[in-house]
Amino acid sequence: MVRTWFLLAWTWLRAAAQYPGTMLLMTAGAAVSTSLDLIALVILFTHLPLLGGLTAAEAGFLYGACQISFTISDLAVGAADRLGRHIRAGTLDTMLIRPVSPLVQLATEDFTPRKLGRLLPAGTVLVWSTARLDLTPADLLLTLLMVVNGAVLFCALWVLAASAQFVLVTGHEATKAVTWGGVFMTQHPMSLYGRDFVRAVTFTVPLAFVNWQPSLYILGKPDPLGLPEFVRFLGPVVTALLCAVAAAAWRAGLRHHRSTGS
Repeated sequence: MVRTWFLLAWTWLRAAAQYPGTMLLMTAGAAVSTSLDLIALVILFTHLPLLGGLTAAEAGFLYGACQISFTISDLAVGAADRLGRHIRAGTLDTMLIRPVSPLVQLATEDFTPRKLGRLLPAGTVLVWSTARLDLTPADLLLTLLMVVNGAVLFCALWVLAASAQFVLVTGHEATKAVTWGGVFMTQHPMSLYGRDFVRAVTFTVPLAFVNWQPSLYILGKPDPLGLPEFVRFLGPVVTALLCAVAAAAWRAGLRHHRSTGS
């Protein structure tokens, strides 16, 4: 499945490379649009010494890590959230008779390298933040693992959001509350939110494990919920469980899918 994904993605990439000027402009546009959220953080820190108990470097650490994780996941499987559109048009039935996983076909549909532009501001902020923070080599390794784990966790959320569209065929916008809404939420300190909300994104939709819980350990911060320290290291376990749930939801959706007859 992974090899097929790369082959299909490479096909779309070669097509985009036929117009290098357009590709570069669109990539630059993605970088600029992503920087708008960063500008909001900069404006906040011109008026506040701390945001949710974090300094500018610590808040930038959260921002850069979650944006990189989300961009990787969006590049990998983000297009899968078009599933409802294919169900309504009947084009999912065409994908089902091809000798390639329909999830891979959806994930690589209209694959575009312009999304990589979002990595530039996020990576710049993460490098700037880590340079200003007193991080050990072990902390830097944990940061890398956190970014990778966050990307996989977001991938599972993309698949879950797509699977929900087998039932909520017109729920494309609603499912974005978990994916795009999730990255908007995790790029800020969760100490800004109410305790009940933080509990929900820790134990229900586990967005807290994208960057918040691991960052509490890396940055040496106490947990506002008072959870034990071992929770900081549960990210891979939570991600593995979420991947299993996403895979089961996707298979269940395919089993119960009924053709439109078109």
